[in-house]
Amino acid sequence: MSAHQYDEGHTVAGWTGVAIATAGTSVLGVGVCLESGVLIAVGLVITAASALVTWALHLTGWGKPPGRRPREQWGMRVRDTAARQGHPGCVGCRIAGRGGPRTGVVQARSAKTEARVAATEAGAAATAERVSVESAG
Repeated sequence: MSAHQYDEGHTVAGWTGVAIATAGTSVLGVGVCLESGVLIAVGLVITAASALVTWALHLTGWGKPPGRRPREQWGMRVRDTAARQGHPGCVGCRIAGRGGPRTGVVQARSAKTEARVAATEAGAAATAERVSVESAG
């Protein structure tokens, strides 16, 4: 039996990002305690860099796609081969220009709503006043 029964997203991208973010927030905390603007700025830069490094590793295949993965891909050293094309529904892939359009839910209008919109538009067109253009002279 495996040590864990769930795909918890243990990836190189995830662990690397957490390690860098931990270092960044530690520097940030020391900067706050010492009231040092330089350390606060450095901590913020390191923390922001953790997000960029995690994103870059995800795009190179060391992250995981959204949702559950097959059990054979749960290992941390398993590289995601679908990352090059982009993951459908993945915000990071979409920002990088991969993965195609968003996979959101499109709400369709009911026939009753369509009829109401058409009647409103037709009524607005019928009641519109004609305005003559007079010369300003």
